[in-house]
Amino acid sequence: MLVKICGIQTVEHAKAAVAAGADLLGFVFASSKRQVTAIQARDIISSLPDPVQTVGVFVNETPERMQEIAQTAGLDYIQLHGDEAATVAEALPYKIIKAFPVTEETLPIIKDFPADYYILDSPIGGARGGNGTVFDWDLAKDLPIDRDKIILAGGLSPENIKEAIKRLSPIGVDVSSGVETDGVKDIYKIQQFIKNAKITT
Repeated sequence: MLVKICGIQTVEHAKAAVAAGADLLGFVFASSKRQVTAIQARDIISSLPDPVQTVGVFVNETPERMQEIAQTAGLDYIQLHGDEAATVAEALPYKIIKAFPVTEETLPIIKDFPADYYILDSPIGGARGGNGTVFDWDLAKDLPIDRDKIILAGGLSPENIKEAIKRLSPIGVDVSSGVETDGVKDIYKIQQFIKNAKITT
């Protein structure tokens, strides 16, 4: 089970996540309370003692700007979390993760988007991602996409992650607010989330 801890902003939390077994670390470059600069992400990534895959999260950014930030920060993946067209993904020389809010309208178009992984997330609320709400898992139960390309997100926490994995059998899970306390990453919650996600596989 791949585990992505998203919204990383400090060296301390990045190292704790990697030590606990995180496979991917997400850095938000879109407008958000978790937003970091390319330089901040680079400094965090370069401080890590163990290899880990890194993901840059963008919302409706230009391919040129995404590539510039990815090069500066040293990213492995670019995550498209807005309304990007397939041509945007095709223009980027990086592995692509595309996030989709799960609704009856979006489900039919997911499989046609060129991406290495698809993040199934909650419908958009006040912000892109990080709303901490669970979507109707039954909507994605029969999604005609290889489960090895599906990463589950949206309202996941140490308490519900086992059930989420059991219900949808994704290749990976993605969490941000579910491992925070008062809006700040909580090392204990990070450890518990990763432990509970990994123990089910």
